[in-house]
Amino acid sequence: MHRHFLLHKPHGYLSQFIYEKKRHKKLLGELYAFPENTMAIGRLDEDSEGLLLLTTDGMMSEIVRSKTVEKEYFAQVDGIVTEEAIAQLKKGVEIGFKGIRYTTKKCEAKMITTLPDCIGEGRRIRDERHGPTSWLSVTLTEGKFRQVRKMTAAVGLPTLRLVRVRVGTINLQNLKAGDVLEVPDFQITEY
Repeated sequence: MHRHFLLHKPHGYLSQFIYEKKRHKKLLGELYAFPENTMAIGRLDEDSEGLLLLTTDGMMSEIVRSKTVEKEYFAQVDGIVTEEAIAQLKKGVEIGFKGIRYTTKKCEAKMITTLPDCIGEGRRIRDERHGPTSWLSVTLTEGKFRQVRKMTAAVGLPTLRLVRVRVGTINLQNLKAGDVLEVPDFQITEY
């Protein structure tokens, strides 16, 4: 019988269980005693945090990673989010991926004024004297390497903090950074 988990991945952890390079990295197995053959579905880079789904079911991994399942991210950006930046993100922006210029697909984007408690203040990004920051939501069905960070930078708003808050219909709920919740299955709605 397969097992499934929701994890609020903290900043500074890799989305993997094994790291074969010489220097030490924080890995998911340090957060919880996951069963053998558990895999992360998709990835969040070391600097990102938020909802990560884990499973022992390879078929479920394929479904969730498909381009029909929405992934929503909250990004704290350097500067003030404008309607113009939101419009650019929605229609698609040009970013680089593996040395090739690529225009992102249309997506949902909006300003955020209130953060859910599970995100809270989190780690300190920088002092206010270095300029204002603001938050925006970006919802994608694709997910190339560091895509949200590249997208916000393309509209002049470099990402300072990135939190995945939703995958399909599963959201971060009240999980705090490092919390793990075992669930009977993933009820993923495709779009």
